[in-house]
Amino acid sequence: MTLLGTYMRGNHRTVWSGGLVALLGELGFSTGAARVSLTRLADRDLLARVREGRLIHYQLTPRAERVLAEGDLRIFGLGEVPAEVESWTIIWHKIPESQRPERGQLAKRLRFLGFGSLQDGLWVSPSDHEAELAQLIEELGISGRAGVFVGRLSQASAAEATLERAWDLDGLCRRYEAFVVEFAPYRRSRSLEEREAFLVRTRLVHLYRTFASLDPGLPDRMMPRRRARAQAVAAFDTIYANLAEPAQRHFDRLTTPS
Repeated sequence: MTLLGTYMRGNHRTVWSGGLVALLGELGFSTGAARVSLTRLADRDLLARVREGRLIHYQLTPRAERVLAEGDLRIFGLGEVPAEVESWTIIWHKIPESQRPERGQLAKRLRFLGFGSLQDGLWVSPSDHEAELAQLIEELGISGRAGVFVGRLSQASAAEATLERAWDLDGLCRRYEAFVVEFAPYRRSRSLEEREAFLVRTRLVHLYRTFASLDPGLPDRMMPRRRARAQAVAAFDTIYANLAEPAQRHFDRLTTPS
């Protein structure tokens, strides 16, 4: 998904399957594992196969474009946090065993929106997500098995207890700090060879995407270390832009058959 979102977007472009396998090989996948991964994405309606002569190409599906666009809003908005928490959203659900896949999908989507789990079937977020949850509940077919409340916490101590129970904020700040340290050598580097630029930028995006499922989007003053997130966001923005052209050239060169 990192490759799809970072290098395949726009203009209904198609890319050669053999090139994708080669790129995944550079990222540590065996040939077999790479082909299985591409097949699974196609089975999930995220990639469409396009035959051009004897070669197989892939194209993003409308569903993939939609999923990636939703992800972009969350990933590229990590640094846009409010000064104060105005509304909290709570969602409860009681989904039966017969809808286990839907329950798993709900949990995955809630984490990506920044929700934290208070207990089984009860999730909380320091933002107003009423509209997104209404769409998600309908999409998963769990209407009548879930409810949403939007409001405020009654006292400061309740907020502190909620934060401690729902999220590991100390761990999140440590991850942000480790991210900054790992990519510090590339903050001012614009002269990497194309392959190295591709490897660095792809890992950058892949690691940064994980923060979307860990960061609830709290104001800086409510974080254990107030500058950790801002420093990680600044590092990401700079390196993502600086390495864009050489990384894209490497991707295009390998996914365009000669």
